[in-house]
Amino acid sequence: MEKYLCSICGYIYDEAKGIPESGIAPGTLWEDVPKDWVCPLCGATKEEFIKQGESATTTENKPVSVIELSSDMKELSPLEMSALCTNLARGCEKQYKPEEASLFTKLAEYFKKAAAPAKEPEFDNLLELIENDLKEGFPNANAIASSEKDRGAMRALVWSEKVTRILNSILSRYEKEGDALLDNTGVYVCTICGYIYIGDTIPDICPVCKVPNWKFEKIEGR
Repeated sequence: MEKYLCSICGYIYDEAKGIPESGIAPGTLWEDVPKDWVCPLCGATKEEFIKQGESATTTENKPVSVIELSSDMKELSPLEMSALCTNLARGCEKQYKPEEASLFTKLAEYFKKAAAPAKEPEFDNLLELIENDLKEGFPNANAIASSEKDRGAMRALVWSEKVTRILNSILSRYEKEGDALLDNTGVYVCTICGYIYIGDTIPDICPVCKVPNWKFEKIEGR
């Protein structure tokens, strides 16, 4: 029997084991899994899975030229600085550096107060920005981190790309299903890496950054 890997979060569907708690009996072949079934960890559809041992067509190793920093430099807005400092604070928390995390959190709050009110992004624009990050942003960032041999940056990029792919998958499902996707269920976010889980029982550990589930926060007021 075969195993199928979620190309977004790494969850493995094992035909031999099935998922009895979800009504999929042991021995259920992949083609017999319902078409509307989604990954129990990240919500990806069946189309996002590949047979274990095969390569996904979307993740082929293609040479990526490093962007020219001089032409890509720009001044960050206060809101962008706030987001950057928030991410740095979470990184420090992950590395058990509470003092540095506290300082970056204060900086994030300072820049957020100095920022102009953010406009609500249109749904289509949000999807376009995410897809652009996946097609261009991450390959360029990974190329730079690799050329600099910055292992910390490469690890952070692995996390952030996984989370971005999960978000892209969730938004694509929301585009099709609308509010029904979120009816009568919880939405949780890992406060370290931003992983989003839709469901009532969160995993014991974050599948992206491996922190325990007490690091998750439930999103209220949806």
